[in-house]
Amino acid sequence: MRIALGLSTGPNPLKLVLLHDARLLLTEEAPDLVDGEILEKHLPVVQECQIPIIVPQGSKDEFVFEPGFAIREHSAQEIALLIFQGDRVLIFT
Repeated sequence: MRIALGLSTGPNPLKLVLLHDARLLLTEEAPDLVDGEILEKHLPVVQECQIPIIVPQGSKDEFVFEPGFAIREHSAQEIALLIFQGDRVLIFT
């Protein structure tokens, strides 16, 4: 999230794709993480900047996301196409 936030200040459009447990970052149930306090500082800025966050279809049925994020659900095919069409893709596991 911190890297994405830094990249969002440039001229290139940015979208975040959160899959699997990464979606928990947008919920109240977010697990305790190493450097979690850094994340807590950056999440409100991601909300304020309305950076598009893409999650798999059905995620809103599976998770209760914090309000204020620009969350969009996409099918697996749409996510694959989005990644394929990106000029630059950063993947963190």
